[in-house]
Amino acid sequence: MSWGIELWDQYENLSIHTNKGIEFLDKYGNFIRDRLAIESEYAAKLRRLVKNYQPKKKEEEDNEFSSWQAFRNVLKEIGDLAGQREVVAESLQLQIIQAVTLLSKTLREERKKCLNDGTTLQQNLNYQLGALERAKRNYEKAYRDSEKAIESYKKADMDFNLSRAEVERHKNVMTQKIQQSDDAKNEYANQLQKTNNLQQQHYNVMLPAVFNRLQELDEKRTRGIREFIVGAAKVESEVAPIIAICMQGIVKAGESINEKEDSFKVIERYQSGFTPPIDIPFEDLSKQDHDTSQDSHYSNMQSNHLTMKGTMSANKLKKRVGIFNIFGSNKNSLTADGQKEDFSDLPPNQRRKKLQAKIAELQQKISQETAARDGLMKMKVVYEANSSLGNPMTVEGQLNESEHKLEKLKIDLKKYQGYLEKANQVPMANNSPQANRNTFQNGHRTSRHSNGSTEDNNDEGDDQPDDAGSLSSSASPESGLGTSHTSLPGSGQGSANENAIGEDAYFETEIEALQPLGTCRALYPFEATSEGSIPMNEGEELQVIEIDQGDGWTRVRRMNGSNGWDEGFVPTSYIECTFFKTLQEKKSTSVVQKAIASSKLVGNETDDIKIIYSKEWCKSE
Repeated sequence: MSWGIELWDQYENLSIHTNKGIEFLDKYGNFIRDRLAIESEYAAKLRRLVKNYQPKKKEEEDNEFSSWQAFRNVLKEIGDLAGQREVVAESLQLQIIQAVTLLSKTLREERKKCLNDGTTLQQNLNYQLGALERAKRNYEKAYRDSEKAIESYKKADMDFNLSRAEVERHKNVMTQKIQQSDDAKNEYANQLQKTNNLQQQHYNVMLPAVFNRLQELDEKRTRGIREFIVGAAKVESEVAPIIAICMQGIVKAGESINEKEDSFKVIERYQSGFTPPIDIPFEDLSKQDHDTSQDSHYSNMQSNHLTMKGTMSANKLKKRVGIFNIFGSNKNSLTADGQKEDFSDLPPNQRRKKLQAKIAELQQKISQETAARDGLMKMKVVYEANSSLGNPMTVEGQLNESEHKLEKLKIDLKKYQGYLEKANQVPMANNSPQANRNTFQNGHRTSRHSNGSTEDNNDEGDDQPDDAGSLSSSASPESGLGTSHTSLPGSGQGSANENAIGEDAYFETEIEALQPLGTCRALYPFEATSEGSIPMNEGEELQVIEIDQGDGWTRVRRMNGSNGWDEGFVPTSYIECTFFKTLQEKKSTSVVQKAIASSKLVGNETDDIKIIYSKEWCKSE
């Protein structure tokens, strides 16, 4: 089927059709271009998504869980998927967009040339048809004129009134008109033959050739669209295997999640090593005196402040650590993340894990530094053997520095191995919050103080003060006022005892709540201006948990409905204290005894002793 034969008379329609075809090609090119933009935007948004959900540095410790690891693998696969979308966009740009643009330009130029040729052919045919029309009109006019001349000659020849000359003139005119008619007839016949030949050539050869060229042009456009569609599909199919691998990676990441393994890792991370609290003993009030009941009341208050796990709440634990970091005598250097160097502020199990990880890290560093040192030594030997390769003295400084680093790493390794050995020797039960609970042994109540020592509250026993626990003479809490970790004077706290107990007892000190020694009333309002102190209002009732050690500050506690307890130091001269009877019975060997001995006694001594401290004197009544 040929357009030149079948559509010989459809020049205008073919011109419109080919123009629409090229416009459709441009439309498909715009479609691919818009799809390319979508692919590029999709890839960019996928990469931004992966970047936004990458684990933060503070979340690195959670990467040990299989669900977190699976999510990281998913992000990696999504990143690879974004890369494949970028490949699709780039391939569409290079293989489709450029080809469509080039083909469209070529087709437009060829179509324009074909239309110009067709227009020229049509103009030539029209011109020949015009010449034929003119020749025909001339022939018709000449023929009519000859007919009139013949008619005039016949009339003149029949008219006997006319002269011979007049008849001869009519005859000459007739002959001339007949000749003109014959010439016009011959011209008309000639133009007719030319027109027929040109028309036959036009519709059978020249114009069909132009239409066939338009047909080829349109078929080329159609074939190009087919190739572009197939090529776009091939571009997609080429990345399909890689995308399928990405999907398989995502599925594999999801299947790698192990809930049991994650649960076990949670146990490993948060297991404290403490033993659960033992049963609370029954207290028969009928067999206890008033003082024991009073102590039992405050012991119950303290027990209620513990959580269901038997440990202090995280908020209070944090606050306690802050107090002893400032006031404690057993200070320790902190790491960059705020933990102690020996990790003694962590539960036993967590402390051992941290120490083991630190030891492994140090061993790896030692191995690396040893390899670096050995390399420097070999380099020095080579330089000494052949000085042209280098100066041995240039390696000497690096070698000395490497030796110093290695020595320091070995010292740190030995130190942390000692920490680990000590941590393995401390029984877990000693650090249990159960040590905070009061128990009855041989009919006497014993309580564990914050420094790990025990105190027998039997009336017959006397405690001896420990001078090693003496305090600084500064008049503010920051001066080291809190170096005494005991609630009651003479509780056996001292440097020797601290050394015996070690860093684990310090952790125990931080989490134990101090027993109240009595109550106090604020004589004046006080605004806390230094760290470790707490504000109070005039007339406010507080609990005394640590008495003045001679520096003018007393440690108190108040009930806070939302946060539990608030603890801190207030000026002794701002409060009026009332101590429990147990403190009065111990006054012979405590700091209170010294205060009472130098005070002025007024009135009869009652069950409770009310002491008003000031910087110069102490009054009891």
